[in-house]
Amino acid sequence: MDAPLSYTRTGSGEPLLLLHGMGSSHRDFAAVLPLLAARFDVIDVDLPGVGRSPALQERPTVAAITDAVERTLDVEGVAGVHVLGNSLGARVALELARRGRARSVVAIAPSGLNVPPERVYQGSGMALARVMMRTGAPLVGPLSRSALGRAALLAPLKARPWSTSPDEALGAREGFADSRDFWRTLLWGLLLDVPRGLDRIDCPVTLVQGVADWIASGQTVRYLPLVPGSRFVPLLWAGHAPQSDRPRTIVRLVEEAARQADTDLLAEVSAPPRRSGTRTGTAR
Repeated sequence: MDAPLSYTRTGSGEPLLLLHGMGSSHRDFAAVLPLLAARFDVIDVDLPGVGRSPALQERPTVAAITDAVERTLDVEGVAGVHVLGNSLGARVALELARRGRARSVVAIAPSGLNVPPERVYQGSGMALARVMMRTGAPLVGPLSRSALGRAALLAPLKARPWSTSPDEALGAREGFADSRDFWRTLLWGLLLDVPRGLDRIDCPVTLVQGVADWIASGQTVRYLPLVPGSRFVPLLWAGHAPQSDRPRTIVRLVEEAARQADTDLLAEVSAPPRRSGTRTGTAR
């Protein structure tokens, strides 16, 4: 059995799980983490093969990655959890919801519903970023210390890359250059993934996409008819990974989803019990 994933845990309140996208690490939530920790008990993980998290021995499909996330939650003694995910992390968040493990989900640009030409485009872009980042890995540290350097490193992912933190730039190096299972994850976790069973999701789901997201194109809205009761929120002045583009807006969306989950739970507890037995009647 694979070991649990590496994570940090901070704050207090209801548990909230953060799941980064491919090509990044837990550092990608640096802009929202302090705000979220004021309201939630935040578990910020590195996905398999990133940071100190071990790579999976099996194929890193979305199901296998979700299994690893669930093992980590089990180690921490966490059952139901609110989830904020981005890209591949958002896709894993929806899989957690399908399994009944998520109390609410905010899914930013989830992968999985792009059509074949879009998959070729996205896969090519990710492969190119991997090669470029590995080639320039020694420069990431120095570049991360200036706004101009961070803009050069993170321009494909952010609408306002100059406003990012050094942590986010280092996260891109961890996710692209240093990832120990990049190519298998790209193949099995992104390019060959086909979501199933989304109609079984019964928690609040907010689908989010930056209007300046050129990586995920229009696939986020395709989840709307597949996830019962979900809503779609476009973000102005935001890219594919908009955590630092619109941090307060994202925190607000997480809080709204959590409140909706609490309201739904209260309504369920307060509802009168259903009568059992067979209902009969006369046809008219």
